[in-house]
Amino acid sequence: MTEKLLTNKKHGMPVLILTTLVLLVALAGVIWGGIRMEANENDFWLFAVSMVVFCVSWIPYLGLRILKPQEALVLTLFGKYVGTIKGDGFFFVNPFCVSFNPAAKTKLNQSGDVKSNALALATGTTPEASVSFESKKISLKIMTLNNNRQKVNDCLGNPVEIGIAVMWHVTDTAKAVFNVDNYKEYLSLQCDSALRNVVRIYPYDVAPNVDTTGDGLADEGSLRGSSDVVASRIREEIQARVEDAGLEILEARITYLAYAPEIAAVMLQRQQASAIIDARKMIVDGAVGMVEMALDRLNSNHVVDLDDERKAAMVSNLLVVLCGNRDAQPVVNSSSLY
Repeated sequence: MTEKLLTNKKHGMPVLILTTLVLLVALAGVIWGGIRMEANENDFWLFAVSMVVFCVSWIPYLGLRILKPQEALVLTLFGKYVGTIKGDGFFFVNPFCVSFNPAAKTKLNQSGDVKSNALALATGTTPEASVSFESKKISLKIMTLNNNRQKVNDCLGNPVEIGIAVMWHVTDTAKAVFNVDNYKEYLSLQCDSALRNVVRIYPYDVAPNVDTTGDGLADEGSLRGSSDVVASRIREEIQARVEDAGLEILEARITYLAYAPEIAAVMLQRQQASAIIDARKMIVDGAVGMVEMALDRLNSNHVVDLDDERKAAMVSNLLVVLCGNRDAQPVVNSSSLY
């Protein structure tokens, strides 16, 4: 099913004016024919024809359609797809054509639906009542779908909570309406499925011996450090899934990323332990360098000559002072070293 655009349909205003004039003329004929009949004039034919015209002249009103920019209507005639009208303007189509949009009343956590709900609350009407007026129009604007957060296991088996925002719009109205049952629900489901498939390839943080690119070599890809790459892969996978639905995915971005609550505290302790180890390693490296520098300066300047035992004691004291968590309490020795 491919989209078929109906052009040269912007005749709404001429049809409205002409239909209104015909309706007024028919009403005048009915009134005049009734008057002539009461006067015993043989003008029954004028009354009958005017009444018939008056009864059917309202039918062209059913074919009038008004569209705002970036809106479309998919029209069917007795179950057959007739075509699609797009763009802003006042249109006239076959009065017996019916607008078709099975996703009209579907409510998702996305920009257009949120706006409709806010408008309904502001006007004091229910969301269903606010949608009914434009229930069959298909929006061609760029929409933002923000699905609920998903709990997914990463490649290491750690449960992760992640949320994404997907920017999309309808490119083929016929595919969106006829190829899938409900293109909004279809998009939402495919976003969840693609998110799970991509997230399970990556670890939350950089981990050794993990291949995220599929080339057989370990790399440093991760959900936290490679968010742009992960988002790009999610967008590509969603696009491949919704191509037949006439949708285009413009962008996908990670909006929320965290460990699941059941392991968040443990992972925080792990990160803290890793940071403490790294800090201790840096402190020890610096302390050893300072001790070496002190011994070299003392020997080169011949300030004092120390044997191996005294050097070992000095090294031990300096390392204790430099690597301790608390400030050292000095002890002054007033006697001889020996």
